[in-house]
Amino acid sequence: MADDQPLRPGRWPLRTVPRGRWSAQTPTADDADPALITAALKRAQARPSGNWFVVASSRVVRADRPLGTKVAGREVVLWRDRTGRPVAGPGACPHLGARLAEGRVIDGCLTCRWHGLRLPTEGTEEWRTLPAYDDGVLVWVRHDRAGGETPLDVPVAAARPRPAGGVGAVARMVGVCEPGDVVANRLDPWHGAWFHPYSFTRLRVESTPDETDDRFLVRVTFRVGPWLGVPVLAEFLCPDPRTVLMRIVEGEGEGSVVETHATPLGPGRDGRPRTAVVEAVVATSGRPGFAAARAMAPLIRPAMSRAAARLWRDDLAYAERRYALRSGTL
Repeated sequence: MADDQPLRPGRWPLRTVPRGRWSAQTPTADDADPALITAALKRAQARPSGNWFVVASSRVVRADRPLGTKVAGREVVLWRDRTGRPVAGPGACPHLGARLAEGRVIDGCLTCRWHGLRLPTEGTEEWRTLPAYDDGVLVWVRHDRAGGETPLDVPVAAARPRPAGGVGAVARMVGVCEPGDVVANRLDPWHGAWFHPYSFTRLRVESTPDETDDRFLVRVTFRVGPWLGVPVLAEFLCPDPRTVLMRIVEGEGEGSVVETHATPLGPGRDGRPRTAVVEAVVATSGRPGFAAARAMAPLIRPAMSRAAARLWRDDLAYAERRYALRSGTL
């Protein structure tokens, strides 16, 4: 099959892809125009977010214990009430400032460990809860002080396969950079086969963003072993300023998505910014055998998360280098 022919999933989706020499690839430096990447990043950063930030996988926000994190330097605590609804609020106890992530959830209420102060799900006059939203894969928190935009009732989210109809996994990593560095990494698809040869090959950017069609179209083969791969056509777009969505639009797994969310955590002890990368992978397929994959999801998820984390170990180095060059902190 020629690389530019339509990718119609057949009975056998794998293709033979011999490794070849890394240095024998066609260089992509001329195509990866810094001005084009910067323009795409600026358009993404101008989109509204409604002050919503992705904070965690839906699976780690639980009803039996709180979860602590930060958004733009502000402590946030999350848990679930007795109905399963996510609840979020400031991470410091309004009494004497105890870390509420070390508290307990009792009858759906958060209880501080220091003196037993119970904080109800509706909040109090001194401790105002924050809007929280569970989209079935990720939990978002709306932090109006941190966002500074016009609030929206729900996050700006792109369509993805229903969780019940796919297999999803979430990975989370933290880097010394700003959210824009993470987004810029994803808006540079040309580095894929060079920087991640263990995962991608035969990568070709078919079209680049502009004011009328603000997305990349990329033809690429995902490696599934030393000699085999799955060719697809994928689109990359930014539904909000801190998210890059990759969706397979043609080929095996059509409709599957990889969502990369960049959430500012605030400065570390060294004064440099920290950004959490929360990446959700939701795979789907029309093949009859995919029902078996859904049944085995608990076994498959850890492998999916490890694969995402491996890529982001490389990509965070890219994002951190970008920040270091810009900030002069080398």
